[in-house]
Order: sequence, then C-alpha cells, then structure tokens
Amino acid sequence: MGDWDFLYEMRERGCSPQDIADAASCGVAPWEWKYIDQEWLASELGEHPDAERDDLRSYLPFQSREGFPYSVVRQTEIFLDLVDCAQRHFENTGRYLQVWGELGEIYAEIKFGLRRHGTHQAGSDGIIAGKRIEVKTISPEKSSDRVLVKSQGDFEQLLIVRIDHNFQFKGKLFDRSELQGTTGKFLRGRLIDDDRGNE
Repeated sequence: MGDWDFLYEMRERGCSPQDIADAASCGVAPWEWKYIDQEWLASELGEHPDAERDDLRSYLPFQSREGFPYSVVRQTEIFLDLVDCAQRHFENTGRYLQVWGELGEIYAEIKFGLRRHGTHQAGSDGIIAGKRIEVKTISPEKSSDRVLVKSQGDFEQLLIVRIDHNFQFKGKLFDRSELQGTTGKFLRGRLIDDDRGNE
C-alpha cells in the first residue's frame, strides 16, 4: 500500500500492535528513525519536549463515533485485515468487495486523524484539526480521478482517497474554496498525481 508497506513488514517481523500503531501515527518505520535529523526533531518539539509529552498523557482517551472507544492500534489492525481480505477476495473471484467508503474513512482516521461523526449524520463525515470533513473514496473500479459532492453539505474540507488496482492508498485534503462548481448543486474535486502536475 505504498507508504504503508512498512506496517505489513512490521507485522511479519513480529512487532507488537503498539509498535505498529506508533509507526502508523508518525508514518515512519522504526528502522528509518536513524535517518531523521535530531536537531530538526528537537526544534519541532520546542524547548521542553518532555513537558509536552507529559501533557499528552493527561488527556482523556480518544472517543469517536457515538462514544465508542477508539484505539489507533485496533483500527490499524482492522484496516490491514480488511485490505488483505478485500485483496484476497479479488484474487480468488475477480470481483471487488464493495467496502470502498468504509476503507476510505478508516484510512482517513489512521493517516489524517479523522474523528468520525455518529452514523447517518448529514453534511460531513467527521472532523480533522477542528474542521468539518467530507470523505470521498475513488475505488479501483473507477478510471476517473474526479469526485462529486453535494454543495449543500456543511463540510469545510474535502478529503479524496484513491484506492488503486494494487490496493495502494493515496489521499489529499482540499479546502472547499478549491473545488469547482460553486454555483451548482454539486462541487467537483479532482485528485491529481503529483508527478502529473496540475492540469
């Protein structure tokens, strides 16, 4: 899954679920830490990194979706299992499991920190960094990189998640003002590969 391949490798190496969750939250495999500039890391943490770490421990456990407990470790394991299951099903039958929307939102929880709303809440799917987010997932069955979203929604940003034929995931956040079609019933967004540039 592109930049998530190391999570599979960690599981194969026998890493604990906590280690896998830690790596998923920072996007770096443990064996890649030696390449991170320590001076940059210290500057990002500020003058009192230990105090900031202690402050984080005092927060209440994260709650999501109608108050259900939420664990990044469990959600990462579930995500990897679902992707593996969907891939094996396709290899065995030539048919895709229709789980794209859920996979896209779980990916958004892990990769972007999405905190989902309760079930069937209209207008947006959740919150990222205090902003209301709508998530649209492009499945491997679709050749287009464009999505439509209802303009009446109260979302502030659109997160487009693309799942390709190899079950690789890519996502990008767009501010509502970046979308096209501001005068119509639908807004249009497009996930363009960085290598192809803007068109």
